[in-house]
Amino acid sequence: MDYGTFFIYLAVMAGVTYLIRAVPFLLFDKKIENVYIKSFLTYIPYAVLAAMTFPAVFYATGDIFSGVAATLTGMFFAYRKKSLLFVAVASCVMALLVILVMKYVLKV
Repeated sequence: MDYGTFFIYLAVMAGVTYLIRAVPFLLFDKKIENVYIKSFLTYIPYAVLAAMTFPAVFYATGDIFSGVAATLTGMFFAYRKKSLLFVAVASCVMALLVILVMKYVLKV
């Protein structure tokens, strides 16, 4: 990824996150009391960020198989309530192992 594309993605993510948090201040005069609207406004920035970054996980290594294997490994260890560092390292190791197996064992 070149710098131009990176900064475009960064600006879009920052803009979306900022707008979602700023729009309620511009539209509503009084404090929002509705629990559902407050919950919606709280979780939208995280959902947008996840939707923008999740597809890149599969293509970050240049091979979709290693991306899928790393994602499944991360999900498994996250479900088992391991630490964030452990999940990240285990996912990276799995991606590396899949790439090495495909390159040297399967000659793909």
